[in-house]
Amino acid sequence: MSQSKKKIHYAWWVLLGLVVMVGAAKGGIATTGGLFLTPVTEDLGIGMGSLTLYFSIASIVTMLSLPVAGKMIAKYNIRTLLVVAVTLEAGAYAMFGFMNSVWGWYLFAIPMAMGSVIVTQLAGPVLINNWFKKHKGLALGIMVGAGGLIGAFLQPVAGNLIASAGWRNTYIFLGVGVMAIVIPIVLLTIRKAPQHMGLQPYGMDEVKEDKNVTVQTTTNSGVAATIAKKSSAFYFLVFFFFCETSIAAFNQHVAPFAMGLGYDVKFAGNAMGTWSVGVVIGALFFGYLSDKIGVKNTAVSAMLLGLIPVGLLLLFPENPMIFKFATGFYGFVVASLGTLGPLLTTALFGNREFSQIYGLAITGLAVAGIVALPIYGFIFEFTGSYTYVLDTIFIMLLLNVGAILMAFKGKKKLEKAGLWN
Repeated sequence: MSQSKKKIHYAWWVLLGLVVMVGAAKGGIATTGGLFLTPVTEDLGIGMGSLTLYFSIASIVTMLSLPVAGKMIAKYNIRTLLVVAVTLEAGAYAMFGFMNSVWGWYLFAIPMAMGSVIVTQLAGPVLINNWFKKHKGLALGIMVGAGGLIGAFLQPVAGNLIASAGWRNTYIFLGVGVMAIVIPIVLLTIRKAPQHMGLQPYGMDEVKEDKNVTVQTTTNSGVAATIAKKSSAFYFLVFFFFCETSIAAFNQHVAPFAMGLGYDVKFAGNAMGTWSVGVVIGALFFGYLSDKIGVKNTAVSAMLLGLIPVGLLLLFPENPMIFKFATGFYGFVVASLGTLGPLLTTALFGNREFSQIYGLAITGLAVAGIVALPIYGFIFEFTGSYTYVLDTIFIMLLLNVGAILMAFKGKKKLEKAGLWN
């Protein structure tokens, strides 16, 4: 018995695999994209708004792929699926380095998004939901923080590589590097569910005695997807995802924002590095906090804290120290999306049909990518400033506080109607 107690539960090995996979895919691909915008537009003579349309194409593909990807995760071997998805995402990113026209970004955004849906959005929350019954918030925080930690290293590296080796070689280096690192790790560590290995989820025996974990997160009770998607709680959750993703999408514009103020690409890369450090700290902090004070209170706190960095970037953008601090604080706040999104879904609707409800709810994320990213680019292109963008983000943070409160009111209606079972 003493040996079994000392043995590391396999859930932690799955989490390790997710840390490497999600961390490399987000830190090496998703969050470095903004560093290329100014060099590519200047080198190829492409407008900022025109280039950032590829983010919209990626978001459209994401929205269309989400329902299919959810079914594929349930049906197919998870390791095979992830290897294909990583190859699509990272391989397409590497191909950007060979492009001479904006149409190349539009074309390869399609396979990149198809792979990213599975690698960075669905697989992690679904697998953690399968493997963890205790410390689920912390596990999600660790996974999200990995993207920030790896990004904290890769952002300045990518910025320096673009300056020294050019944007083309940097695209190729990052894409090939992610494939070389992630694919072996996926094959070694990832398994779909504990039942496939004759195990129980981590903390299954302890969770009933843990006062900090609610019933909804530890059982299969909850609301059916067909009912959930018609509820006010669901619509407010979708709105939360839309606003929070629009807020987080500003990370792709931090580099153009910085360079538009006169900072160079190396400074922009270092600023994005502080963003990534903030993501690491924020992901762990919000994951831990949600286990302690509940996801509702944590989500409201995150939105209110977000007013601070946005305000600093509006008031003191030309001060380099404040710019870096605000960028890091911004990353700290937006880390809450990856951590709190799945937890909010579980808190509102339970575990009964989590994958289906979560897959539907994060369409708000995809819609935000379609709308926010190019609009930010066109606003900068037409006004030469990100002031109006930051004003809008400030308002969305306040709106999200209301969305969270209204979503939990909607949950009470579901409970009173006897729709939880």
